[in-house]
Parts: sequence; C-alpha cells; structure tokens
Amino acid sequence: MKHLLFLLIAFTLTSKAQTSKVLEPKLENIAWIAGTWHGEAFGGITEEIWSEPSGGSMMATFKLINDGKVTFYEIEVIREVENSLILQLKHFGPDLKGWETKDETVDFPLKEITENKVIFEGMSFEKISDSEMNVYVDIEDKGKTETVKFNYKK
Repeated sequence: MKHLLFLLIAFTLTSKAQTSKVLEPKLENIAWIAGTWHGEAFGGITEEIWSEPSGGSMMATFKLINDGKVTFYEIEVIREVENSLILQLKHFGPDLKGWETKDETVDFPLKEITENKVIFEGMSFEKISDSEMNVYVDIEDKGKTETVKFNYKK
C-alpha cells in the first residue's frame, strides 16, 4: 500500500511539473519573440524581424522571397489592449500595394501565454530555444483551414 501511495504522489508531482504555468497577458512575458528570425515556407525563404517591447507594443516585418524576388511583405504588431494582447497585421505585395483595405487589419486575439508559448486565435508562437522558434498560422483557402508551420532560427 505504501508503494502504491508513493507512486500516486510521484505521478501527481510529475504531472504538475509538466503543466505549463499560464502567464499574465503582458508584453514582457513574450519578449523572447524579439529578434531577427529566418526560415523557409511556401517554397521560399522567410525573414521576420520583431522589435523589443516598447510603448505598449512589439512590431515586426515579414517577407517571403521566392526565386530571388519578394513575393509579399507583412507588417505585424502585438499591442496591449484592455488587459490583454492582440496581434494585428497587414499584407503587402512586392510593390507595397496593400492586400487589405485601408482601415482593415487581420486580427488575432490572445488566448493564452505560457513560459514557452503565445497562443492567439489562428496564430501561435512556440519557443524551442533562445535561437529557435516555431510559428503556426491557420490559413483559410476555399473554405478549408490549414495550419502552416514556420520554423525560425536566429
């Protein structure tokens, strides 16, 4: 009986240790995203550059290069809004003509932050190490949603 009780306690402690602690929706808790990141996606080379938190936001630029030419750009921000965070972005063609209308943004409200993940509705960031992260983006096309993984390295 003592052996069974010991196993039960050990299992409970191990399970709690593996559970990620939920963090407050503050930019300081996601500052690990900041930096210059490179990867591959959509058959090309990607670059995403995130600023350090300042002024209640983080800012990023993204570009996709296929066959030596820019396919598209993005400007992204994560802002502190009403005790939460929101990720907003706009797409631009290689000629800097916007995909969205003038006042339209693509918005991803925050769901949860843990020590190694930032989960927005439709996009999440996963810290693998100080020099590697994965970004997962839900992309809708013709009524179907596909989650695309971007593996980035500094």
